[in-house]
Amino acid sequence: MSIRVETVEETGVALVTLDRAEKHNAVDLAMAAELSSVWREFRFDDTVRAVVVTGAGTKAFCTGIDRGAEVPQPSSPYSIDDPLIAIGPKANDLWKPVIAAVEGMACGGAFYLLGESEFVVASREATFFDPHTTYGMVSAYETIYLAQRMPFGEVARIALMGTAERTSAARAYETGLVSELTDPGEAAAAALRAAAVVASYPTEAVQGTVRAVWSAREAARSQALALAPHLIALGNLPADGQEELFGSGRGRGGFRLR
Repeated sequence: MSIRVETVEETGVALVTLDRAEKHNAVDLAMAAELSSVWREFRFDDTVRAVVVTGAGTKAFCTGIDRGAEVPQPSSPYSIDDPLIAIGPKANDLWKPVIAAVEGMACGGAFYLLGESEFVVASREATFFDPHTTYGMVSAYETIYLAQRMPFGEVARIALMGTAERTSAARAYETGLVSELTDPGEAAAAALRAAAVVASYPTEAVQGTVRAVWSAREAARSQALALAPHLIALGNLPADGQEELFGSGRGRGGFRLR
């Protein structure tokens, strides 16, 4: 199992941990399936009223898709089989509040999770970046998720600067991606405290509020996400071009550590 789930029944909070610290919590196909399953199970578990999602260790929250994973692609140009598209809670119709706790790096496909969380708590040593353009790939889904939280210019800078620049936790806080900064190693604890407060309120009111917040931007978000696969199909380098940039045998998305 690449996901750990711990539930504190006294508070009604579940802690979901991406448990591949040796791979900087990169998402392989097994983890993607587990995440989707976990979110859907929470829909039917009345003991869980709020969730915190974090990564194991302190080096990374998540570094996107595991480039060592074999990701089969359909032959049709009209289909893109993105293994990360359903790793977030909203993609699985979960409207219980989810808080993300970030230590270390969060990049690329990590924004699928951060983008579908209600808010983000981060260590002051956390960093955020998106490597797609560096490797000849379109940053579509990631950019759309970021644009729901940050000013246009900040999103554009993260997406276009690629691996050349990392956004600090302080800057992420200033521009709205992060709502609370903590000392190193304390992000999960702070997120759990906030989640316990939210979980103590009547769950119908909380879930209705979550749905109301998301409905404020749902139309624009849905339209943008519908366009994303077409932009990826048009703008990504062909497979051989990507291999020339970052080596053969690597999957789409994510970040290769040097």
